[in-house]
Amino acid sequence: MTADPNPAELLARGELTVRGRIREASNAALFCTVALDGRQASCVYKPVAGERPLWDFPDGHLAGREVAAYEVSEATGWGLVPPTVLRDGPYGEGMCQLWIDVSPEAELLALVDGEEPEPGWKAIGFAEVGEGRTALLVHADDERLRRLAVLDAVINNADRKGGHLLPTADGRLYGIDHGVTFNVENKLRTLLWGWAGEPLTPEAVGVLKGLRDALDGPLGERLGGLVTDAETDATRARVDALLASGLHPEPNGEWPAIPWPPV
Repeated sequence: MTADPNPAELLARGELTVRGRIREASNAALFCTVALDGRQASCVYKPVAGERPLWDFPDGHLAGREVAAYEVSEATGWGLVPPTVLRDGPYGEGMCQLWIDVSPEAELLALVDGEEPEPGWKAIGFAEVGEGRTALLVHADDERLRRLAVLDAVINNADRKGGHLLPTADGRLYGIDHGVTFNVENKLRTLLWGWAGEPLTPEAVGVLKGLRDALDGPLGERLGGLVTDAETDATRARVDALLASGLHPEPNGEWPAIPWPPV
């Protein structure tokens, strides 16, 4: 038996077997196992053939954007997106992503009474909870979420819902479902607005500087095979804008700020 491959190699080269369909997904998403050289893992396979066309994402395919989000995440060094590759599968070319087991104990979002969040939480906005009542929607003041908010600003994530946040038992946090990203227009729509207008952390500034250099090198070349040249240029521009302002972005009023449904 040969040495175990790394996760990306396992996903890219392993034998992919479909085990079932993830029914709550808006596009075709299949739960699979992938096996190579005696190693096996669970994964999600989203074939391009199962995508629903989107009028505002007319170029390329959603699977390529999912892989591009992983590439940018890896370039940050934060590891916020599970290993993701583009490969052939039983239903043609598609995205294949490592399955992440979620820790049910971690609480990242909550609805609370009152107009201000408790210490350790950041306000998102008010939500209707029935019978004419509203509650304050909050997210944890968590450095992992803050890093993810920076990544979402870079990749222009138009759909950061609560269900796309996957905390694990070992303390990691992953974000998934990045098919609607990298648009040239500002479409940032997220639940992670708690730091809007606040200064970026020194760590984030350093990461963004490294990311800007990488976009002019190998990372930019890899993105060129996954999204359009205009979208790669727009990604560079977003990094430049974040570095110039030194602030987390704020909703611009031209696009709904919070995805629906939020979870």
